[in-house]
Amino acid sequence: MKKVLILSNHHSYTYNFRKEVIQELIDNGYKVYIVLPYGEKVELLKEMGCEFIDLPLDRRGMNPLKDIALFFNYIKIIKQIKPQAVLSYTIKPNIYGGLACRLLKIPFYPNITGLGSAVENDSFLQKILIKLYRVAYKNAKCVFFQNKDNLNFFIENKIKIKKYKVIPGSGVNINDFHLLEYPETGKNISFVFISRIMKEKGIDQYLEAASYIKEKYPETRFHVLGYCEESYEEKLKDMENQGVIEYHGMQDDVRKFLRITHCTIHPTYYPEGMSNVLLESAASGRPIITTKRSGCKEIVNHKVNGYIVEPKNSKDLIEKIETFLALCFAEKEEMGLKARKKIEEEFNRDIVVKNYIDEIKSLD
Repeated sequence: MKKVLILSNHHSYTYNFRKEVIQELIDNGYKVYIVLPYGEKVELLKEMGCEFIDLPLDRRGMNPLKDIALFFNYIKIIKQIKPQAVLSYTIKPNIYGGLACRLLKIPFYPNITGLGSAVENDSFLQKILIKLYRVAYKNAKCVFFQNKDNLNFFIENKIKIKKYKVIPGSGVNINDFHLLEYPETGKNISFVFISRIMKEKGIDQYLEAASYIKEKYPETRFHVLGYCEESYEEKLKDMENQGVIEYHGMQDDVRKFLRITHCTIHPTYYPEGMSNVLLESAASGRPIITTKRSGCKEIVNHKVNGYIVEPKNSKDLIEKIETFLALCFAEKEEMGLKARKKIEEEFNRDIVVKNYIDEIKSLD
């Protein structure tokens, strides 16, 4: 039986965003092996028919000893499985999986899910990572980019690749995230921030805007969803006690919140691949307000299905929120419908699945 090995760093992301590719591979007769740290959604991947290999992975920072161990573990696993192809996602699986595949001459398909701050910001670490990319990707069969800015970074930094495709991020399953009825409006307009709670995702700008808007428009509501990765626990708690925000913590299913909110705000300045938060919100028929950043700006047609703001600019964000508040119900709803249409035409996950299957089948 033909085998495909998937290297990733998180059970939830792998299931939520890759399950359609995995299912299509299985349906086409491939045995799929998943290599990542164990988490609850691994059980769902097993139910689909995947073989699971537990491999701990430090997602944050560069620890030479741990990273070398990861590289040798990948070599060991690839030698053991003998796959026809290796697919990888996120920075460390991409780099160390790529190095292992090059050494073992295995067809390799990395997906650039975002460059990360370490690569984007000029530093000694950036120089090391660029050199690693040059070595790891030199013989890759095809590199999948989620946006053109990431591709341009590779070109500008002379990271040579044989073949690449720009795909619409992870895409979105438009059946799972179907068009939701737009909530009644009046004065009770609800906004939602869905992300890891960290500085670079724009949480400071969101909270600052929420404070200003709530003071001026007391009946507006500001929801916050996401795992708190940095030291914002106390601030979120204080602002919730003051009635400025409603913090719901990490949520497995954001659809119940999209159902009750009128607009998703994503003021990130993090180096995104393609924002799944925005894809899912737009697919659900919700207008979006986000920044002029790669991985976000592609999903918004300014003033058509949402608004684009300058990164790190709370004043600009407040102005766009007030502009949105001034729209009548029909105008808000129409923005949401246009958001859905854009997703259907440009970001359907079927597009991503087809690109992967076409590449893998070309090996036969």
